[in-house]
Amino acid sequence: MEGERAEGDELIDDYVDCLMSLDTNARAGPSDALILGAPVVEGAVGGGTEPDAMRDFASAEDPKEPVLGMTFESDEAAKAFYNEYARRLGFPFRVGRSRRSKGTEEVVVMKRFVCSREGVYKKKQTSPDEATRKRERMSMREGCNAMMEVVRESDHWVVSKLEKAHNHDLGTCSTKVGYLRARGLLGGSDKVTMLGPDEMAFLRQNVLGEGGDAQGLIDYLKKAQANDPAFSHAIQVDKNGCVVNVFWADARAKAAYRHFGDAVTFDTSYKKNKYMMPFVTFSGVNHHLQPVIFGCAFLMEETEFSFVWLFETWLSAMGGKAPCSLVTDQNRAMKAAIVKVFPNSCHRFCKWNILSRTKQKLTHAYTEHPTLRDELESCVLESETIPTFETKWTSIIDKYDLRKNSWLQAIYSIRQKWIPLYLMDTFFAEIAPTWKLETMNDFYKKYFNTKTTLEVFLNQFNLSMASQYEDEAKADMDTYLNKATTKTASLIEKQAASTYTKAIFSKFQEEFTESLGFIIQKTSDGCISKYSIRKDEDPTETFYVTYNASNKMAKCSCKYFEFSGILCRHILGVYIIVDPRTLPPDYFLRRWTRKARDDDALLEENNNYDDEDPSQSITSRYNVLCVDAIRCAEKGSGSEAVYKAAKDILQKAYQEIIAYERNPGRGSQRDAININEDVTIDDAMNDQSMPDSGPKVHLILYYKFIRRILLNIILCYWCKFSRWY
Repeated sequence: MEGERAEGDELIDDYVDCLMSLDTNARAGPSDALILGAPVVEGAVGGGTEPDAMRDFASAEDPKEPVLGMTFESDEAAKAFYNEYARRLGFPFRVGRSRRSKGTEEVVVMKRFVCSREGVYKKKQTSPDEATRKRERMSMREGCNAMMEVVRESDHWVVSKLEKAHNHDLGTCSTKVGYLRARGLLGGSDKVTMLGPDEMAFLRQNVLGEGGDAQGLIDYLKKAQANDPAFSHAIQVDKNGCVVNVFWADARAKAAYRHFGDAVTFDTSYKKNKYMMPFVTFSGVNHHLQPVIFGCAFLMEETEFSFVWLFETWLSAMGGKAPCSLVTDQNRAMKAAIVKVFPNSCHRFCKWNILSRTKQKLTHAYTEHPTLRDELESCVLESETIPTFETKWTSIIDKYDLRKNSWLQAIYSIRQKWIPLYLMDTFFAEIAPTWKLETMNDFYKKYFNTKTTLEVFLNQFNLSMASQYEDEAKADMDTYLNKATTKTASLIEKQAASTYTKAIFSKFQEEFTESLGFIIQKTSDGCISKYSIRKDEDPTETFYVTYNASNKMAKCSCKYFEFSGILCRHILGVYIIVDPRTLPPDYFLRRWTRKARDDDALLEENNNYDDEDPSQSITSRYNVLCVDAIRCAEKGSGSEAVYKAAKDILQKAYQEIIAYERNPGRGSQRDAININEDVTIDDAMNDQSMPDSGPKVHLILYYKFIRRILLNIILCYWCKFSRWY
């Protein structure tokens, strides 16, 4: 199977390029609507776009420059081709003219695509009063004659007129014109703006809020750094010193990544609306199935270089540990950067984005066939095996006569890149096919409009993050105080109820209950036995489980455990037969359990630092201590009672640290801090009782002592917390 994928990678990449090319079509609108010669953001494709346009990009042999006599299947196919051509050269364009046929049925018979600088701006005559009320708008029209005209001939379109020469320099086109215009950085009457290096420098400085507030963002980062010593941020600038991209991650984001960073989504929801801020997040899901943020960025440029910088910066802030899986939108530059920065991570396109685009691409078909959308989404989301999916897909295509639909052809050809069934051997932390993680698009809908300033945006985002942390604390409390309700007397179900959080146990319970309804037959006996599992009502879908009696481990052909981290109903059905007592601990992933953030994990992490030399640098000592301190903050904020206890203990710990700093040779008094009678300064130095060998020995002892204090603070008030509740 892997060999087949490798052989088809080149073809898949071609189809990915096709997807990207299709997305360069602009919204349907008046003939003079804006069309940028760069990929238009998601959601910008109107219902009028014909999927057949992709056919003109499907072959590597297709010409990349327009020529007289070139034919297209539709005017939209011609527009898509010219858009790709304009993107490569670096100029925006628009529909300059169109002509309709005469008669009762007026149809478009001619379209002319012109450079945005075509024509000459004519200033309107205004009265003195109007002139004072209206500010002067700058026009970019310079009389450029570059254009391509196509006319309808029978069932196809032909290039009848062509001019490729421009009277101006070709430069970079901004895909964020809508956002900039909404903030007054571009005139509302300007149909399009060509951005050269100078204009780009100006816009980068002004894109971060109404009136421009790049300095405001820098002040925000400095303030965050002062309040959170573990806060990380980085700013990328161009050769002119202008801000290009900005990244930051706070202590909570780093802590969340340590626990839940195995499956990451790179959220670029801002592209769904051209007026949104270019704000992106690295996100995931915690042990309560709640969204968590691993880092944020303002992304001014969507080039491969920018993506590489952002991914490398984020990865460094997260300790250099790459995620197991990464879900993103489709983007050629992003795809290339992921290959470089995350070569061992499984990269998947977001299925929800592709289904959303499919809704736009098939607007006409969905209107004509009301059941098509549900059938198509059910095929993608609810099919349990690859043969079932492919059979359903073929049936739908034939039923609605969609074999010639090039959009469906393209997304089917890259199905291994976005349909979960083809990636079940990789962990994605997705516990149900229809489950959808909250995205930044939901945040935008609640708090964002075109007049939202950077300051307001960041404040709202911080409030949203605080709400997420509070929701997690409430879910933690609910899990510890309220026992999950079991439906059977099975010891396996009781084991899961006492191990998982309530949200995860609910999903496990669903799988466990469903396991009781299967017909299970042993097909092979021995140390490694094999079973076939199926249901009466659907004998065509049969799953196979192998069970190893020596280690009591099992594997299923559905690979649901590998994909979600929760045992599937098929394996559970086999366990009920072969060993109905308890499940092996390997099947309870820590990230899904009540102990996902507990101190056992902390002890294990702290032990990993024992071999490190703490005297190497201030930065290394600082970072390690921050990890321990962050744990204190996480546990101490759980409730008001725990907060007060943690505050008191930390103050005592600080006094002990100051005392040791002043006199490291003697140590402090035993009663200076009463966290744990077995842990004092003297104990910390017990193994080091030797003549003073210089400042380095004191430095190491000082460092180790502080870490032991912090560790025992966590253990102390967590034990108190457990007793209180």
